[in-house]
Amino acid sequence: MRDRSIWAWGWRDKFPDPGARQGLMQLARVLVPAAHTALRDEPPDEPSVPSPAIATPAALAEIASQAPRDRAMRSRGRAFPDLVAGFAGDYTGAPDLVVRPRDEAEVARVLEVCDANAWAVVPFGGGTSVVGGVDAALARRDRAAVVSLDLGAIAGVREVDPVSRLARIGAGTLGPALEDELATHGLTLRHYPQSFEMSTLGGWLATRAGGHYATGPTRIDELAHAMTMITPRGLLATHRHPGSGAGPEPARMVLGSEGALGVITEAWMRVVPRPRWRASASVAYKDFTAGVAAARALAQSGLYPSNARLLDGNEARLHRVRFDGTSVLLIGFESADHPLGPWLARALELARDHGGEVVSGPSEADDATRSGAAGAWRQAFFDAPYLQSALLSIGVLSDTFETACSWTQFPELHACVTAAVQRALDEECGGGIVSCRFTHVYPDGPAPYYTFIGALRAGGELAQWRAVKAAASEALAAAGGTITHHHAVGRTHRPWYDRERPALFGEALAAVKRTLDPHGILNPGVLVD
Repeated sequence: MRDRSIWAWGWRDKFPDPGARQGLMQLARVLVPAAHTALRDEPPDEPSVPSPAIATPAALAEIASQAPRDRAMRSRGRAFPDLVAGFAGDYTGAPDLVVRPRDEAEVARVLEVCDANAWAVVPFGGGTSVVGGVDAALARRDRAAVVSLDLGAIAGVREVDPVSRLARIGAGTLGPALEDELATHGLTLRHYPQSFEMSTLGGWLATRAGGHYATGPTRIDELAHAMTMITPRGLLATHRHPGSGAGPEPARMVLGSEGALGVITEAWMRVVPRPRWRASASVAYKDFTAGVAAARALAQSGLYPSNARLLDGNEARLHRVRFDGTSVLLIGFESADHPLGPWLARALELARDHGGEVVSGPSEADDATRSGAAGAWRQAFFDAPYLQSALLSIGVLSDTFETACSWTQFPELHACVTAAVQRALDEECGGGIVSCRFTHVYPDGPAPYYTFIGALRAGGELAQWRAVKAAASEALAAAGGTITHHHAVGRTHRPWYDRERPALFGEALAAVKRTLDPHGILNPGVLVD
C-alpha cells in the first residue's frame, strides 16, 4: 500500500526531495522577494500522540484502533493551520479512538455507543477538508472523548443501472477507485474536484463539492439521485426519483450537512458514458476585464463547455500556462456522442469578439488525450495542494479562497477583495502576490478562486494566515459574495456563514440538528451549535 503523508497533502513519496525544494526556493525568491527561504527539516514520520482518554468499548473492539499513527492521521484536515501543526509534529488534539465500520449497522452501533457516552463523533472520509471540517481538537469542546468515524471500509461501486444511468456507490469510495470501477461499465461520474485523488464520494456530498468541469451539471448536488444517512435517531434514506415536486426536497438536508446531522453511507449517483471526443483551445487577453466578458458570453451561450476557465496573469504564471502577463481563457468540450468542431468554432468566435487571441489550438481528438495549455493547466491544478505543503517547508505562505457572485457584482467584488488581501499581505508579509481564476461560470455569475502567496515569519505563521484570511472573508462579505462556493463551511467559515444565512433559517437548522442529533455528538461546532 502506498503511504499518505502524515502531515502534508497527498502521497508521502510525492513530497519534493531536498533538491527539488532547493529549486523551489529560487522560484519563491523571484515571486516573493521578501521571503527569507530556508530548507526546513521534514517532521518525523512517527507521530507522538497523547494517551487516549478512553478505553476501546467491547462493542466496537472489532472495528476500532488506538494506534498512534491511525489517530494522528485523523487529527485534522489539510488547511494551512493543519499543515503548520503537522509540520511541527503537533498531534495533541488527536481523536481518542478511530473506528472503521464496514456497513450501516456498524455505523449505527458506533453512534449508539458514542451517544450513550456523550462522546463527540467526527465523520471522516479522505481527510481533505481545508476549512477545519474534521478537526478533532475543535470537536472535543467539553466532551470526554472524540471518536473519528472513518468511512474507508464502506466503499465501492455496488450496483449499476445502465438503462437509467445510475450507480449505487459506497460513501467511502475515493475518487480514483470510483472512476476505475465505473470505467469497467463504460461510465463516469464526471466529477473531478482538486482533491479528487484523496477525497471520497461521501465527503463530496457532505460538503456540496464543485467538480473540475466549469459549466453544466458539475456540482455534486446535480449528480446525486438519492442518499442514505445514518443519524443518532436512525436511518434517513431519500426517495429515488429524477425530480419531484413533493414539498421541500429531503436530499437538500443531507447535501452540505458536513457530518453535523448524520453519516452519509451510500448514494445513487447520476453517471454518464465516458467521453470519446474532445476539442480544446486557449485564448489570451491583454486585459483581464476583456477575458471576464468573454467568459460571461461563453457561460450564457448555451454551448456548455466542459472547460471555460479564466486565469489572470499571475494565475497563468503560477500554473505554468503563460509567462507574459496576459490572461488566458481555457476552453474545452467533450462528448461521448459526437465530434465537437462546430461547438469549439462558435466558442472561439465569441472569444475573439472580446479581443482574444487564440494561442493554442483549436485541436480535436477522438480519445482521452489532453495536450497544450489545457494539459499543463490540468496537471498544475492537481499538483497545487502538493505545492502548498512544499512552500510551507521553505518558509512561504500560500493558500486559496473562493466565492461566487453575479456578473454585475464581480468587478467591484474583485477590486475590493484583491485590494484587501494585498494590504494584508503588505502588512503581514512585507508584500506578496494575489491571483484569480474562474473555477466555474454560470449564466448568472462566476465562481472566482483566489490564491495568495507571501513570506512567513517563523513562529508567526498562524497569525499571518489568520490576518490575510480574515481580510479576504470580510471583503467577500462586504461585496456580497458567498463565503464559500465549494470549500464548505467547516469551522473556519462559521462566523461569516452565520452572518450570510437568514437568521430564521439558522433557527430552523438548529431545530433539525436537535431532532436528528439530540445530544449534539456529531461534529460539534460545524454548521450550527
